[in-house]
Amino acid sequence: MDVLLLSRLQFALTIMFHYLFPPLTIGLGAVLVGCMSLWWATDEARYEAMARFWTRIFAVNFAMGVATGIVMEFEFGTNWAAYSRYVGDVFGSALAAEGIFAFFLESGFLGILVFGWDRVSRPVHWFASLMVFLGSVFSSVWIVIANSWMHTPAGYHIVEGPSGPRAEITDFWAMVFNPSSMERLWHVWSGSFILGGAFVCSIAAWYVLRDRHQWFAERSFKAGLVVLTLGSWSALLSGHQAGETVAEYQPAKLAAFEGHFHTEAAPLWLFGVPDTEAQEVRYGIAVPGGLSLLVHMDPNHPMEGLAETPKEDWPNVDLVFQTYHGMLTIGMFFLAITTLALGLWATGRLFRYRLVLWTFVGAVLPAYAGNQLGWISVEVGRQPWIVHGMLRTDEALSEMVTAEMVAGSILMFGTVYSLLFVVWWWVLNGKIQHGPDEPVERLPSEAREGLLTVAARGRMADGEG
Repeated sequence: MDVLLLSRLQFALTIMFHYLFPPLTIGLGAVLVGCMSLWWATDEARYEAMARFWTRIFAVNFAMGVATGIVMEFEFGTNWAAYSRYVGDVFGSALAAEGIFAFFLESGFLGILVFGWDRVSRPVHWFASLMVFLGSVFSSVWIVIANSWMHTPAGYHIVEGPSGPRAEITDFWAMVFNPSSMERLWHVWSGSFILGGAFVCSIAAWYVLRDRHQWFAERSFKAGLVVLTLGSWSALLSGHQAGETVAEYQPAKLAAFEGHFHTEAAPLWLFGVPDTEAQEVRYGIAVPGGLSLLVHMDPNHPMEGLAETPKEDWPNVDLVFQTYHGMLTIGMFFLAITTLALGLWATGRLFRYRLVLWTFVGAVLPAYAGNQLGWISVEVGRQPWIVHGMLRTDEALSEMVTAEMVAGSILMFGTVYSLLFVVWWWVLNGKIQHGPDEPVERLPSEAREGLLTVAARGRMADGEG
């Protein structure tokens, strides 16, 4: 057994399982703020019930994200000690900022959001939902900055330490705004909105098809559709922007994305099977000059092919090509179904077609797949570098870890994560099957506040007596 392959597999499994939850909480957070805003604006019991339901769903996924995210930070020390020594000053600052500025913001206000019903005013509750949403967004900011630095390092120099060379920050803001961080962050947010919107639409469409909670389902579906549509079009624009950055700083990765082997005008492959020995793509259909047109606005502009890179520095071209094109296909699927749904909404026929609703019930699965495939293509496309152009992946391993140790930990993590997944599914399914609570009509806010004031004064008078 190869300790490098097993260590990469272990990290891939743990991070892919963890990544089921953070993008979902970002997308759900956007929907939740919308529900809270409607409740605050209308003081209507049905919107309160709607906000309560999505708060419970959010909390379940937030808890899973926290539980599964801790493991990866330990892996930096156990499996990737050489990497941690090399980039600890850079990576550590971003992770510390994530904990200080994001995690505590999100988790602190989540307590008010979950337990503050009937204890705080509507404006305070709305503010808590906004802070929870922003906390999840800020968390993604620092994680993506740290990861982007590994692709396009900036704001550092190399110093000689007791254990060998290491990267040290010379310009914190250059590190933060490294050449790929903002484009990749935009794309991550886009994928999160796609997942959150599709998740809400899936549950709401299922309720409509089952003729349950009709008012709640229709309004939740529309809220999810808005978020999903924004995410889908944003992903198209951010993906184009990110592609231009990859072309400039990581041309070998872009060449692997598109199976582009020779320096010439680059076609845009719709699908195919790369043949690395023959250095061509088989069984595919391509738009001639399409990639050159997208990147350089000129279909005849030559682009650097993989043949310009030493073969030992090539990523796994087959895996990168297929995962990248799978992500693109899913993105086009969401552009199509959101356009169709918006057209039906505009004509008042959104909930008449069962086939469309069933499509949205299942849409959460490609939304998950698109986020996972995107990360696979980006991270495998960087190989064999763990920090592009600076540190190779096989140089980043811990010296004392053996293949047997890693294989044993994979079995352990696999068992624990399988149990966690079952618990998550059971709890989440129970909440979905239960559905939203029945709206409870209440006195207007002003009347409630007046009664609470009278009651408080009465208690004070009793105490004085």
